[in-house]
Amino acid sequence: MTTKMYIGIGIRRKRDDKTLDVYYPEILVKDNEPVFASSENNILTKESLSDEQRLALSGTYSEQILNMTVDNTQKYAKSDIVISVYSNLKDDVKTTEEAYFKLQILSQRLQKPHDINLTGLFGILHNIAWTNQGPILAEDCERQRIKAYAQGEQLIVTHVDKFPYLVNYHIPKGTRVASGSQVRLGAYLGDGTTIMPAGYVNFNAGTLGKAMIEGRVSAGVIVGDDSDVGGGASIMGTLSGGNNAVIEIGKSCLLGANAGTGISLGDGCTIAAGLYVYAGMKVSLVDHDNNPIDKNGNKVESGKNIIKAKELSGQANLLFIKDSQTGTVLCKPNNKQITLNEALHTND
Repeated sequence: MTTKMYIGIGIRRKRDDKTLDVYYPEILVKDNEPVFASSENNILTKESLSDEQRLALSGTYSEQILNMTVDNTQKYAKSDIVISVYSNLKDDVKTTEEAYFKLQILSQRLQKPHDINLTGLFGILHNIAWTNQGPILAEDCERQRIKAYAQGEQLIVTHVDKFPYLVNYHIPKGTRVASGSQVRLGAYLGDGTTIMPAGYVNFNAGTLGKAMIEGRVSAGVIVGDDSDVGGGASIMGTLSGGNNAVIEIGKSCLLGANAGTGISLGDGCTIAAGLYVYAGMKVSLVDHDNNPIDKNGNKVESGKNIIKAKELSGQANLLFIKDSQTGTVLCKPNNKQITLNEALHTND
């Protein structure tokens, strides 16, 4: 089996000994490139490249970056050109350069969520004020703001966080993101995905194809092709109570407005508007005519059809609704498959 080697050609910004960010416009995937074998898991500078290594870095943006002259005159952060080389993406994150490398591997669709190891990411990343003048350490922000005002300029801070916005580093092909502040770097957006203004996608999460996202896709969550996460809907993530439980939403699923789930959904499932299905919720199983049934579809006495929602996690073609008179949460077979509007998801 051939080992894949990932080589990122990036522009790094540092403040003294702290790496603020690294922008990798291009990450090349090579079949075990021998000229970089001794450099694996290292950070190289363009000055240290051999002629053979430089020749191996052919790509869309490589030559432009390697031929750049970086101007660091009176800049808060000093920039330089770096080349990152990794073949093992299963190790914990050890450097800020590696953190940004892995986040951009996800956002460039070179690996899917959960396929690489992001352990240690939070401890490595610095808390940054993201501004119109570049990333600034949060503790330095007011000094830089005073300096900007004294020069007749304005320092505009978009947010203070360890993560920048995805769209400031990469725009995945075939996607629309109506509000850049709602998608973190490290999100994986499938071709045909549309993120509406209220939609949100965290890092190490995302969509595997066409999807309409008007609700929240939390860290670790994966949404399948042709699925719709409605306005205000919420999917429990690994950082919001799910812990090690990875929630997956299958193909052609619908989470209605203000709905939510703490269990995985198989293909063709629907959760009615306003209903949050959590793992310990008591659910009554019924057939199309509302007759009590067990998990195998056999008719049973009323009361013997009640199970916890987690027992249905990952099953396909289920409809979760709440009886408006009794408040009972019902689960019945779902015969209606949703279809996304093609015109809204052709994002050329």
